[in-house]
Amino acid sequence: MAVAFTINGKSVDVDAQGQTPLLWVVREHLKMTGTKFGCGAGLCGSCTVHVDGRAVRSCQTQLSDVAGKKVTTIEGLSEKGDHPLQKAWLVEQVPQCGYCQSGQIMQAADLLSKTKNPTRQQIVEAMDGNICRCGTYPRVVRAIERAAKEG
Repeated sequence: MAVAFTINGKSVDVDAQGQTPLLWVVREHLKMTGTKFGCGAGLCGSCTVHVDGRAVRSCQTQLSDVAGKKVTTIEGLSEKGDHPLQKAWLVEQVPQCGYCQSGQIMQAADLLSKTKNPTRQQIVEAMDGNICRCGTYPRVVRAIERAAKEG
């Protein structure tokens, strides 16, 4: 069965089972590999994307759940990679291994879309559940603070 939705501003029809996780549709069917598989249980945040502007765990979101909706992946956050968060991530040297970073950025983008100047506590609370095995949490917080000021 084909499911129609918009991804990164482009209309697509994906022929897959409705219960297929969005993560696999994005990575395997659409070949957008910036969204990462982490735990497969919605607990680590590596697979975070936006559906209609809100952060969701794509490993726990079924293809049928996005029918007619707008999905944004890390590839669609900024056409030129110059989103304030992406720039702040580089300035603050956030990535170490980098595996979780697309999910971290997508979660942070959701926060900043709702709260333009979040407090440190709001940042920590919003990012809770996005795991970084390298422990770059202080740099993540600084990058979000920087993006909020400069964005």
